[in-house]
Amino acid sequence: MDPTQLATLIKQSAYDLGFGYVGIARAERMEPEERRLEEWLNAGYHGTMHWMENHFDKRVDPTKLVPGARSVVSLLYNYFPADETPSQEAPKLARYAYGEDYHRVVRAKLRDLVGRLEETLGAPIDGRVFVDSAPVLERDWAARAGTGWVGKNTLLLNPRAGSYFFLTEIISDLAPAVDTAIRDHCGTCTRCIDACPTEAISPAGYVVDGSRCISYLTIELREAIPAEFAGRMEGWAFGCDICQEVCPWNRFSTPHSEPAFAPHADLPGMGAREWREMTEEVFRKVFQKSAVKRAKYAGLRRNVEFLERGRDGTD
Repeated sequence: MDPTQLATLIKQSAYDLGFGYVGIARAERMEPEERRLEEWLNAGYHGTMHWMENHFDKRVDPTKLVPGARSVVSLLYNYFPADETPSQEAPKLARYAYGEDYHRVVRAKLRDLVGRLEETLGAPIDGRVFVDSAPVLERDWAARAGTGWVGKNTLLLNPRAGSYFFLTEIISDLAPAVDTAIRDHCGTCTRCIDACPTEAISPAGYVVDGSRCISYLTIELREAIPAEFAGRMEGWAFGCDICQEVCPWNRFSTPHSEPAFAPHADLPGMGAREWREMTEEVFRKVFQKSAVKRAKYAGLRRNVEFLERGRDGTD
């Protein structure tokens, strides 16, 4: 099978499994992404996420992560919900966490895809699948593969579908035809920069101080949330979608069709009182399959209480 036919096979097989967009890039050491990552780490923008300092060479060179790799297939899987109730009134929940944990759901799709390709090709594929689970610069690979560009909010923006996508990869010894990167379409827009309540996005865009991002503060940070952010969290208890909500490109977002991403039946009806009085038993019931488990019950309680203090003007 020639490279063009192989690329067509990969993409069509992925579309059949529900992936929205697929692009292919050559597996090679990344420049200038390597320099940007080094500068970002040196600036301390990763906060307490010290694991991001590990495996630097593997992050910028997929052939060190998967020896013999020749291509990086980047796939986008839509998670935009039809019902956005849990993101409308405080405490708010990031849209990606409404349903079942995407790691499990999308990884199963990827493994199914690889199995189908191996069956069609009649030979095993030497490679690995990734769903936010290893040192892979997912947004940069997605941009290299032509599925979008990295916007001023540092998220991947697709010109036909916005940014509410999970990014996944297959890094392998396959050598399909590669795609061409597309140009940046952010232009002079600064809506994401202007809207960020914690000023996490740099004035010029394209750089985010992760240690100031609400998603970091409510999920990654295990310590107390700094008092300087009281009253600035805009009601977000787990994650944050502000820079996506204001992005003009997300007017093209359409609801996903993945049953596993449907919210737990109790979630849309949970108001401020239910969040405030949530017991650990309720937490386990509602979020047992959700990515919200990452914050743990104690972490979610901390976030909700911090929002309450910020609303009351106390610290």
